[in-house]
Amino acid sequence: MNVVFSIFLETFGNPIGHQPVPESALEHYKDKLPNQLLDYWKEHGWCGYGGGLFWLVNPGEYESVVDSWLGGTTHDTYHLIARSAFGELYLWGENTGSMLTIAAYHSRYFLSAPSANSEERDNKIQSLLMWAMTENIGLGLFDEARETLGDLEANEMYGFVPALVLGGSATLDRLQRLDAEVHLILLSQMAELEPYELDDEEEENE
Repeated sequence: MNVVFSIFLETFGNPIGHQPVPESALEHYKDKLPNQLLDYWKEHGWCGYGGGLFWLVNPGEYESVVDSWLGGTTHDTYHLIARSAFGELYLWGENTGSMLTIAAYHSRYFLSAPSANSEERDNKIQSLLMWAMTENIGLGLFDEARETLGDLEANEMYGFVPALVLGGSATLDRLQRLDAEVHLILLSQMAELEPYELDDEEEENE
């Protein structure tokens, strides 16, 4: 186990909703996803961390979500490899080695630079784990949502009802436990996906 993943486990504790990764999946995604990610899959499976705050997922279960958000609008083939409890999606570009992050709850995205080699690809996966540990992916609401609404199942997320893109603020009373696939597809149909602007990032960090 590498140092970053050891720190990740120390930070987030024991995984939940564990699903072993079959050999067929490891073979299917070989040369499509970073070796570091496949090593994590092999050792730890697909599961949630931090009580369900962050999930490493089976990309095959989210193909309809990726298609709904991107629908042939890119020149790469993207696979959803991880997501947060609130619908921040982390997609891997098979051809470019870029990481596409989509904040589904307000329809914004950020695209990383391409990877030059396999080492850079592996480093991006470790950077993703660092991001999950250090950024506010819980929107300051996760602990309260978990206490009020209960723990998430592997196919669930906390979603705002009505959706944030329709107006209003991100408050606990608007959260519900929802089917992740269904809600993420619904969100993709509500607003056009736009890039993060500097002001958006500053606002997120306030």
